[in-house]
Amino acid sequence: MSSTPPRTTLPQPPPLELPSDLLIEYVNLVRIAHSPSELVFDFAHLLPGESPARVSSRIVMSPLGAKLFHRALTENLARFESAFGEIHVPGDSTLADHLFRPHPPPTNPPQT
Repeated sequence: MSSTPPRTTLPQPPPLELPSDLLIEYVNLVRIAHSPSELVFDFAHLLPGESPARVSSRIVMSPLGAKLFHRALTENLARFESAFGEIHVPGDSTLADHLFRPHPPPTNPPQT
């Protein structure tokens, strides 16, 4: 007699409510600090030639929460790259070096 194996249902994420006054911020910099019990993420926006960067959000997570966030981010980046192509990261420089390095002066064509 064969029996059908039980169906495994994945837990559904809780519904999210976005408040009407929610601020949406663009960030291009994150500073990460940690203690034995938590990780602190300061999200900021840095404009070229301006200092200091303006922190718009501070997120504090448990190490487990941060590890699960890392897993979710990795999975979503993989889906993004399979849909839109590989995201190329600059080689030997940091992202900040790549985004905010001084622009070289224009070269003048030789005078003839």
